[in-house]
Amino acid sequence: MDVVTVVEMHDFSMFALFMQADWVVKSVMVGLLIASVWCWAIIANRLIAYGRAKRDMRAFEKAFASGKPLSQLQQEMRQEMGQENQHAGLSAVFLAAMEEWDKSHQQQAANAPGLQSRLEIALDLAVSEQSTALEKRLGFLATIGSAGPFVGLFGTVWGIMNAFTAIAAAENTSLAVVAPGIAEALLATALGLLAAIPAVIAYNKLSADAGHLIAKLEGFADRLVALLSRQLDAGKPL
Repeated sequence: MDVVTVVEMHDFSMFALFMQADWVVKSVMVGLLIASVWCWAIIANRLIAYGRAKRDMRAFEKAFASGKPLSQLQQEMRQEMGQENQHAGLSAVFLAAMEEWDKSHQQQAANAPGLQSRLEIALDLAVSEQSTALEKRLGFLATIGSAGPFVGLFGTVWGIMNAFTAIAAAENTSLAVVAPGIAEALLATALGLLAAIPAVIAYNKLSADAGHLIAKLEGFADRLVALLSRQLDAGKPL
């Protein structure tokens, strides 16, 4: 039986291969398709979030460099953001430091060593919280990028096992017996790569973007501690 006859006898479209596959291979394919869709959703979500974070950081840096008193900047930020919106990025770090500054002065606990230590703790916590938010869901991309090909390979191996079982049962090694099972099995590997390749590329790019944003948060926190420490030592109001 030649190749043309085999193609005419069997439907080798992806949907047909999926429907003809064993339930284990079908489960692998469905899982990989869901993982691929979820990866693209994460990629879109993170790209939008990082774009917004960059714009917010640029806007805050411009306001911070305007020379306004820090107390005025704090008040304006609270009024602009409103009560229902959550602060993020540099503004969240700034407000965390200002909140600790205000509380320490209200409770007459604004001695230089103690306040500087509390400011550093407050800023570290704020930076950590913002870093966690920026890196949210990136772990899933890393997992799919590393595990996706192996999950697809598992489906392929299982499908090939079924193909050889069919060969043994039919006692026939012709292409008509072998081709459908092999094609079903290889489809699982293709889906594994379809999920893994974009996940790996996106993870590397998004991790670099998140690292850049986190570095800006850490750098600003250090600058803010130094600025507030000088203000405290000089006894100047904010």
